[in-house]
Amino acid sequence: MPTISSILMGFLSVALVFQGASNYRVVGRYPVPGDGGFDYVTLDSSARRLYVSHATQVDVLDADTGKVVGTIPDTPGIHGVALAPAFKHGFTSNGRENKVSMFDPSTLQLIKKIDVGKGPDGIYYDPGSKRVFTNNHGSHDISAIDAATGDVVGTVKVGGDGEQAIIGADGLIYVNSEDTAEVVVFDPKSLEVKKRFPIGVAKVPTGLAYDAKTKRLFIGCRNEPKMVVMDAVTGKVINSFPIGANVDYAGFDPGAGLIFFSCGDGTLSIYREKSADAYEDAGAVKTQPSAKTMAFDTKTKKIFLPAAEYLETPASEPGRRPQRTLKPGSFVVIVVGKS
Repeated sequence: MPTISSILMGFLSVALVFQGASNYRVVGRYPVPGDGGFDYVTLDSSARRLYVSHATQVDVLDADTGKVVGTIPDTPGIHGVALAPAFKHGFTSNGRENKVSMFDPSTLQLIKKIDVGKGPDGIYYDPGSKRVFTNNHGSHDISAIDAATGDVVGTVKVGGDGEQAIIGADGLIYVNSEDTAEVVVFDPKSLEVKKRFPIGVAKVPTGLAYDAKTKRLFIGCRNEPKMVVMDAVTGKVINSFPIGANVDYAGFDPGAGLIFFSCGDGTLSIYREKSADAYEDAGAVKTQPSAKTMAFDTKTKKIFLPAAEYLETPASEPGRRPQRTLKPGSFVVIVVGKS
């Protein structure tokens, strides 16, 4: 017969399990017309707009209803969007033409196109330096653009393919270098590389999130799917934890202490930061295969993930890979929120 003590311990265990759960689940889907590839999604939380990269254009959606409110055309090989609200300018990284489109967020009209390095991929705005940066995978460097004028003001010689970046509490920019398996730290004003932190325990870092309070970097790596926790000051690796496969982006909710990794295998991995050096699995959310990038909404705490279905046709010749094509009409933005 169970004792009162064992019953109480059982209740405590159940309570701890529920306390560790994030209570996140898929709460909606926004169908997006048109076919073609996709990559990053950017949220303007104050204007309630989602900028979704989509082949040769950006689809702009109402973040609360999913309604398409406009498009930004002529962005060949679009990867992402950066917004500089202080100047009422937006920027797209057009990977296939080695250019950035500078646009007006209120009208979505093109202001001008800017020549940058080869193969611009990730793109982000730094309010401190008032500059926009593009991670160029073809030239293995980073272009710096004046957000007010749209002029290129210099190049960061990172010697690697930058993925997601964050702005540190020290004003420096930390960027994952995918091919060299390190976090590269540079000064957005002088454009000098200040530090290089080898990750060591994993390779192919893509997603990167950051807690300014504990000065911890949360690095999503692909080769052996892991979240690597790193001290942002010293570069010391604190620990690593398993996540879903094919991770590409990360987010952090400082209020709840939750770390999110969007993974292409259809997993949104979630961990809770209990302290600077202690972490627990908060329960993964099943999303959809291909949902590898995300945007976290600080206002509603929702997460937006672009995804599509793919059709596979057998290889035409022995030894060749099967051909994957996007299923027409299957492109959506998945909405994950608290239940």
